[in-house]
Amino acid sequence: MGRTRAGDRVVVRVGVGEDMRFLECERATVAKLLPGLDESLRAMPLRELENPSGPGIELFRDSGGPGLLVPAARRGRGATALEALRVQRALGGRAPSLAAATALHHFSVAVLLAQAATEEGLWWMLAEEMAVDNRLVAFGFAEERADAGILAPATTATVEPDGLRVGGVTCPRGLARSMDLLATGVMVPRLDGEPGEEPAVALVSAESESLSIDGAGTDGERVTLHDVLVPPELLVTTPAPDGQPDPLTAGFAWFQLLTTGGCLGAADAMVERVLRDDRVPESERVGLLVEVEGAMSAAQGVARRIDDGDTDESTLAHALYVRYSVQDTLSRVVPRAVELLGDLDSTTSDEVSRLAGCANGLALHPPARDTMTGALVAYLIDGPLTIA
Repeated sequence: MGRTRAGDRVVVRVGVGEDMRFLECERATVAKLLPGLDESLRAMPLRELENPSGPGIELFRDSGGPGLLVPAARRGRGATALEALRVQRALGGRAPSLAAATALHHFSVAVLLAQAATEEGLWWMLAEEMAVDNRLVAFGFAEERADAGILAPATTATVEPDGLRVGGVTCPRGLARSMDLLATGVMVPRLDGEPGEEPAVALVSAESESLSIDGAGTDGERVTLHDVLVPPELLVTTPAPDGQPDPLTAGFAWFQLLTTGGCLGAADAMVERVLRDDRVPESERVGLLVEVEGAMSAAQGVARRIDDGDTDESTLAHALYVRYSVQDTLSRVVPRAVELLGDLDSTTSDEVSRLAGCANGLALHPPARDTMTGALVAYLIDGPLTIA
């Protein structure tokens, strides 16, 4: 690190190969909870990590990542929401596709843990198995079909005396060929006896003979369920008993938080390059730093609400506000960072392009802001929060 004196002011210039305080806390959190993962990811080219057949998922599994949210008393890593956010931000900067895939795993685990809070027994056993055996859960719910909401699954479910018969095709992104369990969205008859259906989550073993996987690449992998029988004890239903927040509300709050962290991390990787570039004016470097750290501070507010045990729809609404705000921040930060980095060699240019695409991907995650506008207005005037 070099120092020059300008009048009475000391100017510190950060060399390209030296450490900085930026992301120091996030990487320290990864080192504490998932030892060795950050170093392993840092040692590999981004192109290799972003390849659908790359080593990122297995490195995550080997570090104990599947048990990140599982309580220590159940032999997991016992991460708080704040710590999990920091981990996702750090992973987003090293391997953004890994951060995106694992956010869906953590979403599934959060739903399972919320169910376990109301029902002892099997759910805690499943959580412990995930932590001990490093089992990954893929999630298929939002199918990105025209005019279909996030809670409109492509699978069909038929109620039978011994459980739920589930069929159809779902597209869990990033984990289809690595998963041990599939959590798939289904619609089931309302438990209160009223007409209509309500969303639920069915857990299916990846080893089921009634499940097949085809396609290649993260976006092309499809899981087909050939009338899989799901027993009642492997069905997460809503709402939860005794007036407790339902598992899907808790899970969606976690998902918005962790997806925001991962996409912010991808932008951070670009900002970090700018911060290390002495050619960029200090005012520009600090300007980008302020933007991303402000976004992280907002996300940390959501994490602290979850850590305080508040996982009702007010926290989910707040998570959506913050997520959309961070989207706006990234829409300014990403193009400015690309511009400031200027002329790059082909390898670096490819990496920056990948990072930019992943950071901007936050706007593509469900639920989209446009589809939620009416729902948020209704919620603000004392209506229920409906996820579109």
